[in-house]
Amino acid sequence: MNKGRWRSTLHLRCCCLSSNGLEINRIMVSVPKRHFKRAVKRNLLKRRMREAYRLHKELAGGGGHDILFVYNSPEIVPYADICEELKSLLNSIASER
Repeated sequence: MNKGRWRSTLHLRCCCLSSNGLEINRIMVSVPKRHFKRAVKRNLLKRRMREAYRLHKELAGGGGHDILFVYNSPEIVPYADICEELKSLLNSIASER
C-alpha cells in the first residue's frame, strides 16, 4: 500500500490503489487487534464496514480500485457513524477520478 493514497476520517483510514486491471473494486477491511482484543468485537466492526460499503459502493465511481479500510479508533461507534464516514471516504475516492 506504499503506492496508494491515504485518506482518513475520525474513526476510519482508507488507502486506494487506482488500477487493479479489473472492472470491479476489491476491498479489504481491517480492525487492529491492539484496539479490540476480542474477535467478537473486531468481527462486529468488520461486518458494519462491509455492509456500509455494500450499500454505498456506487459512490466510489466505477471499478478498478483496490481499497483498504482500517478502523482506527479504540471505541465501538454506531453503524450510522461508520456509514457516514465511509460515504465521505468513497466520495473522496470518486472525486479524484
